[in-house]
Amino acid sequence: MGAITVHEFTTLDGVVDVPVWTMPFGFPDDLAASIGALTGSATGILLGRTTFEMFAPAWSTRTVADDPGAPFFNDTRKYVVSSTLADAESTWANSTVIGGYSAEEVRVLKDEVEGDLYVSGSATLVRALLADGLVDELHLYVYPVAVGTGIRLFPEGTTQTLALLGAQPLSNGVVHLTYGPAAA
Repeated sequence: MGAITVHEFTTLDGVVDVPVWTMPFGFPDDLAASIGALTGSATGILLGRTTFEMFAPAWSTRTVADDPGAPFFNDTRKYVVSSTLADAESTWANSTVIGGYSAEEVRVLKDEVEGDLYVSGSATLVRALLADGLVDELHLYVYPVAVGTGIRLFPEGTTQTLALLGAQPLSNGVVHLTYGPAAA
């Protein structure tokens, strides 16, 4: 049984939607290495439908020459949580729709997959995983910018307690915060 490891780019004010605000900060080697460490132990990618539909056209045509992360995203088995998407394989190789969100189905998948399941983006899915206690590590890459509006990982009214596992400043001003489940 592996872990579910989530990676989110976020602003200081908690916005996690389409991260165009990351562009001015670049993608330095230490950020690439940090994310590479997360994907290194993953043997599966768990995605919500919206993120899958954004990632598929962006990643499916990339090669290692375009981006060193391309082989991971293209060759790794992808599990798409969606009650509306019927076929993922024809859109992006190695992709399977597992149906609408079910905590029990995700637990079964987590038990069946050898290695970790990596989640990137997928805010709606991540909210559900967090609420159901299924996230083993939440990696927040906090960008030193506030944008005021947008999709937040923790919408107003959300109560969530996590334990800080690590904090690492990166060369571009981003801070990588790692959280895990709070002690009972």
